[in-house]
Amino acid sequence: MSMEMQVSGSGTKGFMTSYLEALALVERLHRLLLDVIKDEFERIGVLEINAVQALLLFNIGDHEVTAGELKSRGYYQGSNVSYNLKKLVEMGYMHHQRCEIDRRSVRVRLTPLGREIRDIVSDLFARHAEGLQGRGVLALEGIEDITTSLRRVERYWTDQIRYIY
Repeated sequence: MSMEMQVSGSGTKGFMTSYLEALALVERLHRLLLDVIKDEFERIGVLEINAVQALLLFNIGDHEVTAGELKSRGYYQGSNVSYNLKKLVEMGYMHHQRCEIDRRSVRVRLTPLGREIRDIVSDLFARHAEGLQGRGVLALEGIEDITTSLRRVERYWTDQIRYIY
């Protein structure tokens, strides 16, 4: 039995349709975000770094973290974090250092070059925030409502994962 058939029997077909639309929109927005970052880097002539790597540098910011913390803190959602960290270290965007206590663990932080990339992404996001607000696309209340709703979904999904295990 299809999910739509099951849902229609419970009278929540409209909610299910909206939920699936929201999921598709979140996925499209993430891909669009990466395209926007890629376009910005192409515009300014920075071609050796990809959008995923630039977003990773932005999210790390001034923190020093382990690869495991990148995922647990929500800085990085990809499956190839080790590859991107290795490339960023090789290209001089990140420092890495083995932890003294646990030699298997590596701590990473941005180099001055990495901070330049972080600043480019930060400036891009600041321009977007100004544009969204200035053009009346989204007001403070609207973005707060979106954020609150997305956090609730995040908590629900997290609880579902914990419940399974």
